[in-house]
Amino acid sequence: MATGTISSCTGSSLLQPISEIINLPLDQVNFVVCQLFALLTAVWFRLYLHPSKTSPLVRHVVATLLGFYFALFCFGWYALHFLVQSGITYGIMILSGVEHMHKYCLVVALGYLSICQITRVYVFDYGMYSADFTGPMMVITQKITSLAFEMHDGMARKEEQLTPSQQYLAVRRMPSLLEYLSYNCNFMGILAGPTCSYNDYIAFIEGRSYRSKQLDTNSKVNGAHKQNDPSPKADVIQKLGTCAISLLVFLSVCKVFPVERNIDDEFIATTPFYGQVVYLYLSMLTTRPKYYFVWTLADAINNAAGFGFNGYNKDGSPRWDLISNLRILNIEFATSFKMFLDNWNIQTAHWLKRVCYERCPYNPTAATFLLSAMWHGAYPGYYLTFVTGILVTLAARAMRHNVRPYFLGSPTHKLVYDIITWAGTQIAICYTVVPFVLLSVAPSLKFYRSWYFCGHIACLLLAVALPVKPRHLRTKEMSNSGAHQTLDQQPLTGTDHYSSLKLKTT
Repeated sequence: MATGTISSCTGSSLLQPISEIINLPLDQVNFVVCQLFALLTAVWFRLYLHPSKTSPLVRHVVATLLGFYFALFCFGWYALHFLVQSGITYGIMILSGVEHMHKYCLVVALGYLSICQITRVYVFDYGMYSADFTGPMMVITQKITSLAFEMHDGMARKEEQLTPSQQYLAVRRMPSLLEYLSYNCNFMGILAGPTCSYNDYIAFIEGRSYRSKQLDTNSKVNGAHKQNDPSPKADVIQKLGTCAISLLVFLSVCKVFPVERNIDDEFIATTPFYGQVVYLYLSMLTTRPKYYFVWTLADAINNAAGFGFNGYNKDGSPRWDLISNLRILNIEFATSFKMFLDNWNIQTAHWLKRVCYERCPYNPTAATFLLSAMWHGAYPGYYLTFVTGILVTLAARAMRHNVRPYFLGSPTHKLVYDIITWAGTQIAICYTVVPFVLLSVAPSLKFYRSWYFCGHIACLLLAVALPVKPRHLRTKEMSNSGAHQTLDQQPLTGTDHYSSLKLKTT
């Protein structure tokens, strides 16, 4: 019953009558209403607080105050954690030297987030998502640490030591407190993100985002667009349509295929293995639309405010995918574990790549999965998922390196390979993320025991039996040949548009 969770909401009770009428928890109602109000506010922000009509100071102040208001409405005084976390790390940036600020900020921001997550899970409401103020803190943690690393790159490292993407993202001055709070807590991303680079956000506030992207794109394509800002209207409408479909699918089918049935004793005893495989796929498939809804709506809000422009397509139409967090078709038709990860929670994948995978000298794949598990929270199921993910990643990489070349001789063979790898990828993803949904150790291990740990055993055998060259040797070969990195060299990286930038030198 919704009334059972209404009392656990720490935010405003203004919408409690609506919560009781539609039988949904009050915290969820508050979240959706705030996001819809943020969408309308974003349109007003773009039209009436356009950079040509007002100063960056006003835009920063309005974006920040609205963000705090939405946070207070949804989470009550728990929203003060956003200020405390941001304030502590801003002090670290001022007081510590640029040589080590990125390390201190990573430890403090992630530690503060972890303390809040552990307290919420084990002290207050284990297994409940009501009043989950740590969700926004996860995005703020990404922003804090990203900015710290970008400042370290821009102020403590030499230009020739940076990769092209690090050169683009490097921040070369200390942001003001207002800029810092606006970046972390603006109304477009305070509730559901997504994270973004500091340079992109400041360019948006100051009205430089359109000009820089237009210069990055072919001038012949952009000729008709240079005088006017591109309109996000079509993309916002399309994304809202995706939100509506995702919400409808989730509400209509999520209860038909409950994930918990995968560990039901009667179901395990009476259902043949192929039936369990099919049900596993369907039950995990129906959990994804809620993420599609939340992330696509968040993207639409940013676009409605004018943030997210990423140049033009070849036909001259504007692209609004700068901070998009997912590509649904690429997820559902992924033919490799990495392809799925590259298109799921894209901005988090970029963050993991930039602060961990690119910089970790030892076993970056394992380190990246471990950081991801710590960032997600204190539930044991998260760690089971990400430990399993390490094995699946290594096995998938070994398979692709050793098996895929044999299927590239003809289109028919390639099609067969794609079909097989699609089915294998989808089942591997479902098998991996079951503990992420079940949360606890006992149910997760019960599921894996019912499958005789076949996924773990198969992945371990493949990873050990099939040879894959070490990362530094593959990277050396690629640099010697002048080619870009292959898809298998970066297991947790999205299609990072910064990596493809050709920096101009004079």
